[in-house]
Amino acid sequence: MLAVIGGSGLSQLASLEVTQRKMVRTPYGEPSGALTLGRIRGRELVFLARHGYGHTVAPHEVNYRANLWALKDAGVEGVVSVASVGGIRRDIVPGALAVPDQIIDYTWGRRSTYFEGAGAQVTHVDFTEPYSAPLRARILGAAHACGEQIIDGGIYAATQGPRLESAAEINRLERDGAHMVGMTGMPEAVLARELELPYAAIAVSANYAAGRGESAHAVPMERIEAVLAEAMGRVRRVIEQLVAG
Repeated sequence: MLAVIGGSGLSQLASLEVTQRKMVRTPYGEPSGALTLGRIRGRELVFLARHGYGHTVAPHEVNYRANLWALKDAGVEGVVSVASVGGIRRDIVPGALAVPDQIIDYTWGRRSTYFEGAGAQVTHVDFTEPYSAPLRARILGAAHACGEQIIDGGIYAATQGPRLESAAEINRLERDGAHMVGMTGMPEAVLARELELPYAAIAVSANYAAGRGESAHAVPMERIEAVLAEAMGRVRRVIEQLVAG
């Protein structure tokens, strides 16, 4: 059974035949919202809206530890994150879908490990390849099967938010090697690794990053909603194929 964490623009899965909405509590507090359990084409799925079902939880305020713990406790065998990003690399245009294979963490102050507190043993997890290669391959295969274009690979830069970046900050991220920028990729990815949950992401480009393309002087906020609405329709088709496959 897979779990899908929906980000901005994906607060529900229209094709999900809902069987139960489950409020849960974890040792790390409450997750962003109820877990929505259901089926797509007869296959079970768990859905969680990262920012709450009313999109009221800012990226730096998400209880990532509770979210991943709740999914693990629900018995999921893998997590697919759907996250909106700004495109830095030229081909990551508004509306493009990508499956990143690397990540750079620029966040700060977020609770980013389960291995802390009194009596906790110091534990280092390997993070050389932050995303699950088999799950990435399944996503790419699902996209191909349903005829949706998707970019294989890319480096995701995770920034603190909730504000967008300056053009100079995007220049710095590009020099560091980043291809796209978002606010929720970390610590979500590493927490999944600590819980031994296969984790991969579908990044949805909502806009060119600051200083790029039509965002040369300002990010056109008025266009983002329409771009995401169209792109998330394609993401839903990929997810349906992924679950059914």
